[in-house]
Parts: sequence; C-alpha cells; structure tokens
Amino acid sequence: MRIGILADRTGTSVPTIRYYEQIGLLRQANRQSGGQRTYDHEDVRRLRFVRACRGFGFSIDEVRALLSLTNDRSASCTEARNLAARQLAAVQAKLRELRALETSIAALVSGCDASCAGGPATDCCIFADLRRGEPNGRMA
Repeated sequence: MRIGILADRTGTSVPTIRYYEQIGLLRQANRQSGGQRTYDHEDVRRLRFVRACRGFGFSIDEVRALLSLTNDRSASCTEARNLAARQLAAVQAKLRELRALETSIAALVSGCDASCAGGPATDCCIFADLRRGEPNGRMA
C-alpha cells in the first residue's frame, strides 16, 4: 500500500509517517520503481502500536524501548510495566500541577466576583494579582 493509504488506515499524517521512518520507529519503506514508498500490514500494525504509545504520552525513546521489548523473547514483562509505571507517575504529577492551577485560577475568578466584577477592566483585581504573580495573595 502507498503512504496515503497507510496514513488513512492509522489516522497518521504523511509527514509523521516519514518522520517515524527517519528516526527508526518504522522500517524504511520499500520503494517502487517510481520511488513511491510501499507498506504492508505489518507496517499498519507497528504504526498503530506507535500511535497508541504516543497517545499514552510515552516519549519517542520510551516508544523505541517498548518496541524493542515486543521483539525480545528474553525480556521481562516487568520492563514494560516499569516504563508504564513511570509514565503513570508523570501523569499523576501533572494532574497535581493542574489541580493547583485550577485552584489558583478559581481564586482569580472568585476574587473578581467578590470585589470588582462588572467594573472597569483597568480596576479588575485579576490584573493586580497577575502582576504580583500571586492570585489573591497566594503563590500558584
């Protein structure tokens, strides 16, 4: 199949497919006499795997490591589990950061509602808080 068909079957853009080939996540495609790349069902399977890994937030290097584990009968499942556990910890840390950000932004909105909502924008307490870098006097 040609690169456009591979892109359609996997929901991947053509430039991304070319990039994944360039960095070794996909094999170099076979070329037809006119230079067009050709792919097979194994390429579809591998690209779907790569896209799933990226969807879970794994870095390119982590995807590469996971791919290598899929081909290594001597590798332990624990290695894949450890990669996933590290990604889980990173997601949990990001969630904590986002919750703190949510609290800070809610304080901005609440402060505005309590003291200046509806007044002139130049007098809005949100701007004062942002200039200080401290929503309602608290560090975000």
